[in-house]
Amino acid sequence: MTGIMRHLRRWWVLPALLVLLWTGGFVAFLRLTAQPAPPFGRADGIVVLTGGAERIEVGLRLLAENRAGMLLISGIGGKADLAALARGTGIDTGPLAERVKLGREATSTHGNALETASWVRDNGIGTLIVVTAWFHMPRALTELHRMLPGVTLLPEPVHPQPGRGRPEPGLTGTARLLAEEYSKYLVALTGLTANLPMREGTHAP
Repeated sequence: MTGIMRHLRRWWVLPALLVLLWTGGFVAFLRLTAQPAPPFGRADGIVVLTGGAERIEVGLRLLAENRAGMLLISGIGGKADLAALARGTGIDTGPLAERVKLGREATSTHGNALETASWVRDNGIGTLIVVTAWFHMPRALTELHRMLPGVTLLPEPVHPQPGRGRPEPGLTGTARLLAEEYSKYLVALTGLTANLPMREGTHAP
């Protein structure tokens, strides 16, 4: 019996260690998402990683304020045009249309990075404002840094209002979202996302 108990204690060491490591990393991830974005001046371009109407609104407002010369909205599903995407924002897209590119290829955060990298190279962009949700920003920056060495990335995290897009309302919904996003962030850090199949019919968070 004593031998069995020793064996069981040894068996639990590794899972317990993994739980501790995951928890410690999760706490660090929460601190990372809570960091305020540093102030920045004018950039060469803006990219919005789609997944919520408020992200598009923030990107268009930055463009209208001339905070950058051009805007890529990456990961647009279907055939929606700029006017449809901007509906409800109160922004007149007419004067901005020639400076906006709608990217329709990306179906994941890694796909966003690929689509953005191609656009950045085509337009000689050296400084890029990144607009996405606050919880998604660490993973987005990880993927973009890997694809855009030498390009300065300026985070502009979006905090959705309750009831408008993610995260789900309530503490449980938010905790579940953050745990899921942290796990995806860990995969992004390994670089394995480049080997994952692209998802059809879905788009990055």
